[in-house]
Amino acid sequence: MRVNGKNWHAPRQPLRSAFKSVRRASSSSNYLERMAKTQATATTKAREREMKDEKEAVRQLHIQNIKERRAKREEKERYEKLQEKMHRKRVERLKKREKRNKLLNS
Repeated sequence: MRVNGKNWHAPRQPLRSAFKSVRRASSSSNYLERMAKTQATATTKAREREMKDEKEAVRQLHIQNIKERRAKREEKERYEKLQEKMHRKRVERLKKREKRNKLLNS
């Protein structure tokens, strides 16, 4: 179409046909294919989440072991300081009494 000397422009299409072509392109993939794709991504995400949870559980176990070791070491140091001040037999009696109290409280 030649208008005012500008013949190099391509003829225009109506606006609706452009939307129809876009709509056709998006609906070209099958519903079942899209659902299979989403299910595959969901399974991979679930597996990743599971792996992260396992890794976090191992980490928490390691942290718990470290805390227990520190507590034992601190208790041992505390008893050693008490032994410096008191007689050995009295410290052993205190240990036994504290163990009994721990058992009764738990």
